[in-house]
Amino acid sequence: MNLECMQNSKLEETGFSYTMSLIQGKYKMFILYTLMEYTIVRFNELKRYITGISYKTLSATLKELEADGLVDRKEYPQIPPKVEYSLTDRGKSLIPILDQMCVWGEENRKS
Repeated sequence: MNLECMQNSKLEETGFSYTMSLIQGKYKMFILYTLMEYTIVRFNELKRYITGISYKTLSATLKELEADGLVDRKEYPQIPPKVEYSLTDRGKSLIPILDQMCVWGEENRKS
């Protein structure tokens, strides 16, 4: 285990803390995982995949992920409007972490 991340620093100043600031929130990891699985997803598809999330929360969370450089938003000039979301290269770099969390959860959840 690499302990260099926390040595000689405050927890708030570590890479761990920075990573958590980007992905913590009730739905951020669900959105990232959905985009990882389905590559390109439209807004209403995300809403269907993530049950329980409101339109307002989904919109706000996507804006945060886009501002952090994890999600790309592509808008097509047509009627009705078409908007697609996908992971940026930076967002894709989180895939191994999300995958490991999925594996850990499958191995450790009680049936």
